Amino acid sequence: MNAMLSALTGKRIVVTRAAGQADELDVLLRSRGAEPLAYPCIAIAPPEDTGPLDAAVRDLAAGRFDWLVLTSQNAVTALAERLKALALLPPQSGGRWPVALAAVGAATARAAVNELGLTADLVPDEFVAEALATALIARLRPGDRVLLCQADIARPVLADVLRAAGIALTSVIAYRTMIGSGGVNLPVLLAAHQVDALTFTSASAVRNLLQRLQDDGGRLADLADVPIACLGPVAAAAAQKLGLMVHILPGEPTIPALVAALEAYFGKQNR
Repeated sequence: MNAMLSALTGKRIVVTRAAGQADELDVLLRSRGAEPLAYPCIAIAPPEDTGPLDAAVRDLAAGRFDWLVLTSQNAVTALAERLKALALLPPQSGGRWPVALAAVGAATARAAVNELGLTADLVPDEFVAEALATALIARLRPGDRVLLCQADIARPVLADVLRAAGIALTSVIAYRTMIGSGGVNLPVLLAAHQVDALTFTSASAVRNLLQRLQDDGGRLADLADVPIACLGPVAAAAAQKLGLMVHILPGEPTIPALVAALEAYFGKQNR
């Protein structure tokens, strides 16, 4: 689409994703004439103790799991980094893993292909943990061993449902989610009414933005008149729980759909 014809032209959109993970959103916003404002609310770090993850990765590479379950792009990256640290080969580098892959959504599945060389055998219709658990249980055979790699703050629902179904589950922390830093001076921009929308792609980004904003001397009241866009229902629920009104929620939790929803929202505002 021609940026000059887009309802997003000239709009200043805050991007709260981790530094280095916002490229797709930034590119799509700029293609429509918007100005992305980086305010990272997420930072990704390895587990404080990588021992359990390393043991699981070695077992995975040795073929001791039947299914690998990945619930985020960050989990894919964390797994790839530990493989490199342990000098183990992922499939794309010559390794051979007799394992099926379940990915929570399309973006995670794409990351698995790009970083691990693994093609997803299962992606649920809804990109949430509950749907992944239901779809996975339907596919598992008696005795299947499952490795689940998640963040330290991941919702327990997936592991709980799998264990309740009697699945032989190994769940490990693949990475820690911490509060981000850097980016624009958001308190000043909000106070000057120079922000047109805030975007959130995870529940932790919502929580961390409120903390960052206060730590940076900003006022939560300045968020009241700023349209808020959430990638999916989990982030939206977190925002609403914390007292924020969600104005924009795409029909599917993908970055292109989020940008399209932003564009549609501002298109309506301009009528």
